[in-house]
Amino acid sequence: MTFFEKLENQVFSKQTFLCVGLDPVWEKIPSHLPRTQQGMLDFLLKSVNQTKDYAAAFKPNFAYFEALGISGLEVLQELIKKISPEVPVIGDAKRGDVGHSAQMYASAVFESFGCDAVTVSPYLGQDTLQPFFEYKDRGVFVLCLTSNQGADDFQLPDLHLQVAKKVREWNVSGNAGLVIGATHPEKIAAVRKISGQMPYLIPGVGAQGGDLEYTLLYADDGSKIPYLINASRSILYATSGEDYAEKAGIAAKNLRDRINTTRSSL
Repeated sequence: MTFFEKLENQVFSKQTFLCVGLDPVWEKIPSHLPRTQQGMLDFLLKSVNQTKDYAAAFKPNFAYFEALGISGLEVLQELIKKISPEVPVIGDAKRGDVGHSAQMYASAVFESFGCDAVTVSPYLGQDTLQPFFEYKDRGVFVLCLTSNQGADDFQLPDLHLQVAKKVREWNVSGNAGLVIGATHPEKIAAVRKISGQMPYLIPGVGAQGGDLEYTLLYADDGSKIPYLINASRSILYATSGEDYAEKAGIAAKNLRDRINTTRSSL
């Protein structure tokens, strides 16, 4: 089953367009948990268990695990193995390198870690992304318009539109998508006009305060899965108390319901 087939099953069985980001930081993890590999894994798995009924996908951010060295990578690998195989995992790795390096990055995220999809950077061009697209059963979300303040340095006023155009050309296997930040809702309509129908992975509606209503309005493309709305910190760290997992589940449900209510009102 391909990434997008898995995703479609989750979207319709759970009636959700929510993607839950998994970004572990010791300083934010409840203090009662042991500061060990097992403590971090337990924190993440309990959060996953409480949010899985509302999540169409999970998105572990590789940087947070890599920062912990070998132990962090071992937690990441075990975490992905423990997430139900029916639920797609997006490896938020933002890879982008030349030649054989790109091939190794693709092999690592798809084969060694077993992710169903990945985030990549297009700055070095098509040949650096081709190794990822060659995994036709996996999803490839290309950074297009990100939610950080520095996006203005290069992506605007029109580089993001060039990226959208190129990714549409490269999407010969139908496994491409774009990363579009919700902090620029007024730009999304222009991107959609150029990209045509392909899923958007949209961060920025949680802790970063992006506008959900306008984001959904402009990102819609009439397809079954026009987007995934990602939230990480606002769900994972809904509380620092011992009931962190339950509160994460409540936060995930609330955002899932808010997305659905907003969609139905547009």
